[in-house]
Amino acid sequence: MRLPKTGLATFILAVPLFANEARAADDCANAMDQTTMNECAGKSLAKADKKLNDAYKQIEGRLKDNAASKKLLVDAQRAWVAFRDAECKFQGGPPDMAGSMYPMVVAGCQEGVTDNRLRDFQGYLNCQEGDANCPVPAAQ
Repeated sequence: MRLPKTGLATFILAVPLFANEARAADDCANAMDQTTMNECAGKSLAKADKKLNDAYKQIEGRLKDNAASKKLLVDAQRAWVAFRDAECKFQGGPPDMAGSMYPMVVAGCQEGVTDNRLRDFQGYLNCQEGDANCPVPAAQ
């Protein structure tokens, strides 16, 4: 199965849900079928991505008066997204070999890599004033 070019999130959200599967998705800890596990992995990734986006916006706000640093942030984030997606496709293996669990494996990988990036962002947001190794100014 090949994922659409729009990405994994679109694929996961496009999976048709039936009444029993929708109820099962409410309790991801007890998911019993692959469709539900794939959906739950997508939801978990979406939550991690939202946290990352919130931290990114905070960093952008602190860099609002520094166009050069803001451009570096944007460039770094674009490169990071490309890395995350490529790394997780690699970890997931060829989609035609992984079968129905491929979306879950890739989403799980993306969530883990996203959580690591969030920790980096949180470190930037909590730098001490005057820390020359921190690319983000302290909160005012």
